[in-house]
Amino acid sequence: MAIQFYNTLTNTTEQFTPVEADCVRMYSCGPTVYDFAHIGNFRSFLFADVIRRTLEFFGHDVHHVMNITDVGHMTDDANADGAGEDKMATAAQRVKEDKKSGKVPEGAVENPEDPFQIADYYTKAFLEDAQTLGVKVAFEPDNILKATDNIDTMQEMITQLIDSGHAYVGPDGVVYYSVESFPDYGKLSGNTLDHLQTGAGGRINEADQSNKKHPADFMLWKADGSHIMKWDSPWGTGYPGWHIECSCMARKRLERDVIDIHTGGEDLIFPHHECEIAQSRGATGADTFAKFWMHARFLLVEGEKMSKSKGNFWTVRDVLEGRATGVKVHPAVLRLELIKSHYRANMNFTKKGLQDSANVVKRLTDFRAKLEAAADGATAEVDLSHPILKQFGDAIGDDLNFSKALAVVVPWASTTPDNPAEALAVLDRINGVLAIAPLGDAASSGAGDGDLDIPAMCKAIDDARAAKDWGTSDELRKQLDELGYDVKNSPEGTVAEKRLA
Repeated sequence: MAIQFYNTLTNTTEQFTPVEADCVRMYSCGPTVYDFAHIGNFRSFLFADVIRRTLEFFGHDVHHVMNITDVGHMTDDANADGAGEDKMATAAQRVKEDKKSGKVPEGAVENPEDPFQIADYYTKAFLEDAQTLGVKVAFEPDNILKATDNIDTMQEMITQLIDSGHAYVGPDGVVYYSVESFPDYGKLSGNTLDHLQTGAGGRINEADQSNKKHPADFMLWKADGSHIMKWDSPWGTGYPGWHIECSCMARKRLERDVIDIHTGGEDLIFPHHECEIAQSRGATGADTFAKFWMHARFLLVEGEKMSKSKGNFWTVRDVLEGRATGVKVHPAVLRLELIKSHYRANMNFTKKGLQDSANVVKRLTDFRAKLEAAADGATAEVDLSHPILKQFGDAIGDDLNFSKALAVVVPWASTTPDNPAEALAVLDRINGVLAIAPLGDAASSGAGDGDLDIPAMCKAIDDARAAKDWGTSDELRKQLDELGYDVKNSPEGTVAEKRLA
């Protein structure tokens, strides 16, 4: 089966062929760990995950790497140099306040003045959330790369860029990349140097441009001994620019100058990814950095832009724990909700959409249970020529058309296949991409029930009803309902089923 993806670099949909037949090399921009990642962030991270899973569905071996930005990222990241405050500095103040209020668990951050402890706290939280949602790379420690572990590599690349004439030390002591040394600058985003000369769109910092050869030149290293996170360097004690980390870590971990796929949210196209291309190609001399650039569009909440001021800014934990919608949500449901819309269209996150996703997850989960019971331990081998897998593959291979793929899978899950073992094998192949029935590599089942014995609570309800202790019966039902269970009567007595949303 052919695979085609939309390539931001060429603005066309192209057939995907790996650079090397034996392995697809893929890099994804990960989180800046100064806060909990929100559902818009995770739309991008899950988008990368389904690209990887789609390639694996078609038989490719995929080496997927994701970075953790724990240094050098400023609050105004639309500016190529970074402007405003360092995000780790703002996080330090917030964590200090959260410790006082008890929002930060005891012992999680011993010293909120230490940015490394803060970064570690939010890195762990990100990995927990990513694993809960079945993001495969989150289970691979060697492929999750921290910027602070790669400062030496960044300095080596900066030295290469200076030596090759692509970078220079400005009068202010800052190391800048010279965009005029790279004729293809702007090819990804469409921002020409003439356009950037005027600082169009507020993307260029107009302050003290006399230090630069061109207004669009961007920072690689800044000497600043007062900065919250700093390292020694040939250009003075300071910190790296935001863009350099990804160029370095992609090349180092994937061990190639040219990789197959680079992913991220659409907000990273410019300046971040544009600058990455300039740095990487300037250092390696290669005619490209990534063959395919793929970007997920923004996420809306009930039709509106997500923002704290509107009260609709939701983290993964807010959604799973019910703070976003008033109803606890199973991780598989949130995963499906964030991957089912086409990545090149804005996604509208709604309570109704979550319920629709819950219905799909339940149908596939029930279908699996039915097939497992009917197969009675029998197994079967299937390949991509199977009619259902062929239709599913045609859909996801067409630039990740998950709406079309679900239109194949969901009706099929309402049938009674003649060969349940074969159908179960088909479902396993499909679920290798969807990762919802059951949920991917994560073992989470919407945890939060602690050590409660749910069957024992159901029996206690029956005992209370038999004794006509309606108060106890109602209280137990209420407890189960608050834990996210639907409580029902059956011929065998009371049963409780975990709600998906």
